[in-house]
Amino acid sequence: MAWNTLDNMDMDGKNVLIRVDVNVPCENGKVLDATRLDRIAPTVLEVLAKGGKPILLSHFGRPTRGFDLALSTQQVVPALAHVLNRRVHFASSCIGQVARDSVETLPDGDVLLLENTRFHAGETRNDRGFAKDLAALGDIYVNDTFSTAHRAHASVAAIAELLPSCAGRLMEEELSALTAALSKPERPVLAVIGGSKVSSKLELLRHLIGPMDQIVIGGGMANTFLAALGHNVGQSLCEHDMQDTARAILEEAKADNCEIILPLDVVTAREFKEFAENQTVAADACPRDSMILDAGQKSIENICKHLDQVKTVIWNGPLGAFEIPPFNIATDTVALKVAELTEDEKILSVAGGGDTVAALKKSGAADSFSYISTAGGAFLEWMEGKTLPGVAVLIDSAAST
Repeated sequence: MAWNTLDNMDMDGKNVLIRVDVNVPCENGKVLDATRLDRIAPTVLEVLAKGGKPILLSHFGRPTRGFDLALSTQQVVPALAHVLNRRVHFASSCIGQVARDSVETLPDGDVLLLENTRFHAGETRNDRGFAKDLAALGDIYVNDTFSTAHRAHASVAAIAELLPSCAGRLMEEELSALTAALSKPERPVLAVIGGSKVSSKLELLRHLIGPMDQIVIGGGMANTFLAALGHNVGQSLCEHDMQDTARAILEEAKADNCEIILPLDVVTAREFKEFAENQTVAADACPRDSMILDAGQKSIENICKHLDQVKTVIWNGPLGAFEIPPFNIATDTVALKVAELTEDEKILSVAGGGDTVAALKKSGAADSFSYISTAGGAFLEWMEGKTLPGVAVLIDSAAST
């Protein structure tokens, strides 16, 4: 797998269209979390350093009827200017005369942010005509948003067929990390898969059986597997209609020599609230009036024992109700173990997904992982082995040059 990067492009004097992700949380027009803005800065600043004019394309939210002031990208301009330490200009449209004039008058050394691409129906339809309107603004296209790479949208896919194209530094970093962890991992490789529902991660589990040596299943998903083994799970979150599927996954894993690691003991409570009275019991002994909210100490020790024996770890989903103490203990303890092994250069660790990132940040382990993906859907689809339109078109572009 190969794609062009910024190293392959002559940007001096060129208008460089950069697909970024400025879809950040905002309240009353102010950015609450600038993490995504921080991560696009290296590409934008490198384009400037190489003499190019950065013209930023992005969506914001999910508008349904054209222009919506609450979903305008203009609200991120102050925060973006602060992150880049550059003047950021704004164009009230991403196509047409307004956009062309904004590009033509953009001073050297400054940055231009265009209005929300999803204000135009052609964006989500991957319309080639709309893509041509976007492409008319630039000489080079850079995709720096893996988080939207699973979308066949005009500013992600169609446009890359119309201009010399490459991956930005964030996209390059993400693809390299995921390739190292999934496509060519150093073995043994272990996946931690948590979350609430087997049904939402069925494709993921089935795809991982082949490339993984071991899969830790936690969270509500684990309850469904425990029930499938005949264990009572009381009032726990559990997809009882997925028990046959869970048993089939266990059989598939056994046939493929992939070890499935389920809880040995569990933390149960009668109430779902902070510091609820709780008890730790064997995985097959959940009281009928209680719910499983976390993995127990024996389970934690078992997972950590396996971690000591692997070289690569991929993480998606918490091991328990990490949002409410004390049911964060399993997630936090295992996350910190992965962080410690990563810092000691004993493993490569890659994680992604919204709840995963939140849980790892909360545990204090996030900064020590080898790589944490800001993508949600794209990260999951990559793990499921799907072809991502935004990546495929970059590979095609590199093959044709």
